[in-house]
Amino acid sequence: MKIYVTDGTGKGPTPMSAFDQALVKANIPNFNLIYLSSIVPPGSDIEINNKPDIPGGNWGDRLYVVIAKQYTSRRNHEAWAGIGWAQDPKTKQGIFTEHEGRSESEVRADITNTLEALQKNRGIKLGKINMHVVGKQCTDLPVCALVIAVFQSAAWKKSTPLDKFIK
Repeated sequence: MKIYVTDGTGKGPTPMSAFDQALVKANIPNFNLIYLSSIVPPGSDIEINNKPDIPGGNWGDRLYVVIAKQYTSRRNHEAWAGIGWAQDPKTKQGIFTEHEGRSESEVRADITNTLEALQKNRGIKLGKINMHVVGKQCTDLPVCALVIAVFQSAAWKKSTPLDKFIK
């Protein structure tokens, strides 16, 4: 599996519109986001790519992601978001963590501390810690910083298991 880590920052009249602009800049604006916990399946390749090719992605499809997003509407304040990961170099299984904060140093420290703790909790030692962090300062309108790990997209089925109960 290929997992793309991408980012975007946005600005708009509301925090939600700033988030939407960040999704547009990350090249994933028209999906229904399905948030995952932070486990990297074995055999996964993680690539930082700001214009990911979304496999089979169409308007309204599900997009499975790990996401970090931070907003601020306060003038001269900053919004920072980041995702970090560590993988076993042989199996390529691993863990993600996502953090948000008001400064780059805060987010980077939280990522490092969390990944070290997650490995300790599991009694494992993965490879080096990687991370991707972005931020944006609010000058007037609300802003959003977004980092997102994109696993895969999936179309909606025409019928569901519940359809047999609905008449």
